[in-house]
Amino acid sequence: MSLLFDLAVVAVVVFVVVAVVLPAWGRASQERARTDQLQSFEQRRGSRVISMIHRQETVSFMGVGLSRYIDIDDSEAVLRAIRRTDDDVPIDLVLHTPGGLVLAAEQIAWALTEHPADVTVFVPHYAMSGGTLLALSADEVVMDPNAVLGPVDPQLGGLPAASIRNAVRRKDPNEVDDMTLVMDDVAEKSLRQVERSVADLLVAGGTPEDEARDLAKTLASGQFTHDYAIRADDARSLGVPVSTDVPAEIYDLMDLYAQPTGRRPSVRYVDVPYGRNPTEGENETSTALDR
Repeated sequence: MSLLFDLAVVAVVVFVVVAVVLPAWGRASQERARTDQLQSFEQRRGSRVISMIHRQETVSFMGVGLSRYIDIDDSEAVLRAIRRTDDDVPIDLVLHTPGGLVLAAEQIAWALTEHPADVTVFVPHYAMSGGTLLALSADEVVMDPNAVLGPVDPQLGGLPAASIRNAVRRKDPNEVDDMTLVMDDVAEKSLRQVERSVADLLVAGGTPEDEARDLAKTLASGQFTHDYAIRADDARSLGVPVSTDVPAEIYDLMDLYAQPTGRRPSVRYVDVPYGRNPTEGENETSTALDR
C-alpha cells in the first residue's frame, strides 16, 4: 500500500513539473531572450526600442487560440514607454499587427508624432489598418521587401463603413430599416473622423497639407478593400518615407515570437541558410539533420 502511495505522489509531482513548472520556466526563458534582444538592438541603435507584436497566443480558451490586436492596454503601455524616454532619444517601434481599435491606434500615433527625436517603424511582415496608422506617424518606415501595409478605412461590425454608405445610397431611403440608417449615419461620421485624423497626423509630422489630405483620402475613404496589400514601392509612390533595409536583429526578435507549438505546423523547411552552390546547401542540410 505504501508503495502505491509513493508512486502516486511521484506521479503527481511529475505531472505538476510537466504541466506547470516546465511551461512557466520556458515562458520566463523566452521573455529573457526577448528582453536581451531588445536591449542589444537598443545599444546598437542608441534608441528606445518598443515592440508591438500580435500573434496568436500559445494560451488558448477551450482549444481556440487567442488572437491579439491593438487595444487600450497596448496604447497605455506604449504611451508609458514614450513618457519614460527623453526627448533627445530616438524611438524604434517593431510592428507586427493586423490592426485594432481606432482609439488605441490614434493615441499611440499622436504620441509618436509628438516625440521630438526621430521615430522609426520596422515592419518585418505586416502592419495593417491601425498598424499602418502607426507607420504613418514615423519619420521613417523600414519594411521587408515583401512586407505590406494596408488601408486605414474604419470598419463597423465587421463591415467597411464606406460599403455601408454605398449600399444605403443605392436604395430608396423609405426601403431602408431604421437600424441600417443609424449604421449609415455612424459610418459617415467614422469615415470623416478617420480621414481627418490621418491628415492631421501627417501634417503634424511635417507633410505638406495638400499631400496629407490626398494621402488620407486614399487610405481612409474606402477606395480599397480593407485587406488590400500596400507594398514598399506602393507606399513610396504615396509619399510614405520607406526603406527596405531591415536589420537582422528584427528577424531574430520575430523568431522569439513563434506561433503556438501545440498544433502541427503547416509550413516546413530545413532551417539553415542555402547558398547558390548546391553542394554547400547539401552539406549544411546533412549537418542539420545529423544534429
